Amino acid sequence: MADTATDTATGAAAYAHPDVLVTTAWVAEHLNDPSVRIVEADEDPLLYEAIGHIANAVKLDWHTDVQDPVRRDFVNKADFEALLSRYGIGNETTVVFYGDKNNWYAAYSYWLFKLYGHQNARLMNGGRTLWEAENRPYTKDVPQFASTSYIAREADLSIRAFRRQVESLLENNQVSGGGAALVDVRSPDEYTGKLVHMINYPQEGASRGGHIPGAQSIPWATAANPDGTFKSAEELRAIYGGKGVTPDKEVFAYCRIGERSSHTWFVLQHLLGFPRCATTTARGPSGAIWWARPSPKAKKPDLIRPMRPMRRRGILSRWPIGDYPRCAAFVFVCGILHLPRYQDTRHMR
Repeated sequence: MADTATDTATGAAAYAHPDVLVTTAWVAEHLNDPSVRIVEADEDPLLYEAIGHIANAVKLDWHTDVQDPVRRDFVNKADFEALLSRYGIGNETTVVFYGDKNNWYAAYSYWLFKLYGHQNARLMNGGRTLWEAENRPYTKDVPQFASTSYIAREADLSIRAFRRQVESLLENNQVSGGGAALVDVRSPDEYTGKLVHMINYPQEGASRGGHIPGAQSIPWATAANPDGTFKSAEELRAIYGGKGVTPDKEVFAYCRIGERSSHTWFVLQHLLGFPRCATTTARGPSGAIWWARPSPKAKKPDLIRPMRPMRRRGILSRWPIGDYPRCAAFVFVCGILHLPRYQDTRHMR
């Protein structure tokens, strides 16, 4: 395993597990280290090719690489092993993640690697924001590495929360009684129900507004400094402790699909050392699943009637260009129905 480095000048040494972070300087010194694999995971997957990336960094695309093509879930163990083997990652490789927007999706990727038991994982503190602020170089050359035979562990479900777990907490009054804490990491407007989607992402909304009863509103980015680095341990303890989120409780962080809450999970589990902390995912009590539940007063839905046969010619040729959400959903339905001749017009702008 490669040596790690932390920046004591920024208070990193005070974290519960400071070795989970490396500095930009450390990464610059290990660009050609064969025991290290640098992985870029961005919210905007076009940055890697369009703007460039750190030399010898491979791209992890959350839209294509780690999502199951059929189920609303992550890739299974076998597909995860194939992904890492393709990138030349071995079981002993030190994997360093970085990305845009305060390491938002980098933390999401880190969480997935931990789910399948990869031991040597780190985040580059500051991500792309700090790397660019320090005028460090990018390249557009895509590295090639010899494949490996990666062997993953069974999924560690102790760091993954499911809806039924949260329902049980509420039914047993563990949240109201102080034995557990729920952290809603979404924006304040999503928490109050003013918005059902993240700001500037109207196509990614939940079906209902509001928050899980008893949840505390602590937006995920509150944990980051303007330069993308994490705030000090003292500041973080004040942020979460001030809302009653403390290490003695079982803590579940949630958002809509789990990417924002993974950032908060990283902070609580690794930087503050919370022993019982999990994040939600698309199958957990995330907004996409929790708010899809019928409300107590909701009518029982009518049975879905069979669809009428559809013409197979030019199904999307007249679909409004730019109506991305419905267009994407329609393409998905066509795939389920095995309609061979349809066209996704989202690229025609």
